[in-house]
This record gives sequence, structure tokens and C-alpha cells, in this order.
Amino acid sequence: MTADAEQLKIGLVSVSDRASAGVYEDQGLPALQEWFGKALGTTWSMTTRLIPDERAAIEQALIALVDEERCHLVITTGGTGPSRRDVTPEATLAVATKEMPGFGEQMRQISLQFVPTAILSRQVAVIRETVDHAALILNLPGQPKSIRETLEGLKDAEGKQLVAGIFAAVPYCIDLIGGPYIETHETVCKVFRPKSAIRVKNPA
Repeated sequence: MTADAEQLKIGLVSVSDRASAGVYEDQGLPALQEWFGKALGTTWSMTTRLIPDERAAIEQALIALVDEERCHLVITTGGTGPSRRDVTPEATLAVATKEMPGFGEQMRQISLQFVPTAILSRQVAVIRETVDHAALILNLPGQPKSIRETLEGLKDAEGKQLVAGIFAAVPYCIDLIGGPYIETHETVCKVFRPKSAIRVKNPA
């Protein structure tokens, strides 16, 4: 199956000791599902995981989603702060082939528009490659509001983009690593691609 024929597969991983133990209801996975449902104009499917803040469990989940489930994009939420139990970035880097530091830099820039403690966030982004497959893995914050802001960026009252969200660059990254062509609803998130990489739709 060629990349053009492939359906976009997204892996969603919520990392939380208490939510995975049933102490409270997880908010990360529903927030991600809702956002992608609104944002994507491309047919997609998802696989979800709710796991504790255990490095081995996180690494295992990421490897399985890329190598076995063959997800093109894997999003984690939670576990990116400075506390002892926050090990999502370490697990993500451990399974990486390449690091993509620009994503983490932009995520912190977005969050710093709201709270100075955003500088404590350690989100990373990486590529994981196998012999015949590759995926982009992104660490996102844990709160639904922060998830939306990180993906979409900041807009003024008229809808003009003030700070770019990270998802604007994700589809072109997926293009470059051999994944399916991703389109979005521009009212939610406008994708950026070089003109040479934009595909013109065939007239009906």
C-alpha cells in the first residue's frame, strides 16, 4: 500500500498514575479525540492507551504504536513536568531515531503567553523509524485547554493567527517521512506546506 492509499493512523497516549488507576477520569484522551475530530479533513483512525507514569510502560506503548500498529503520528499527554514521576520525555527520547527540537520550543512559546511556569515544561518531539515505516511522536501538556492551545496556537477575536500552533507543521513533517497526505479544516488549523508540496484536488 502506498502512502497515498494509506489511511492516517494516530496513536493517543495519556500518561497519568491516578487516571490509569481509576482515581479520576482521564481528560487528555477525550480532549485529543475532540480536537482531531474537529480539525482533520482527512479520514483517520485512532488507537488509544491510558498508562501510568512508568518509563518502561511509556516506551513499550510508543514502540507498539509505531512498530506494530503502524501509526503515522503518536501524541502523548501528561508527564512532562519536573517532578520525579514525570518521565514521558525520557521515554520518548529513548525510542527515537531523530529529535525534532523545534516542536518543543514552539510549545513552550505558546504556553508562555499564558503562564510563566510553562518554562518548566519539558515536552519533546521525535521521529521513530523502522525498516519500512516512520512516525512523528509529540509530547503535549495534560490539560485540555493547553492541548488545544498547543495544537491550534493563538488567535485574536477576528480569528487572525497571532502565534502558530504546532499542528500547522505536522502534515508536512508526515509528508517528509513517507506518511499519508493530511488535510485540515482551516477554520481550526491551517496547514503550512511549501508550494511545491501542495496537492491540487482533482475537479469532481
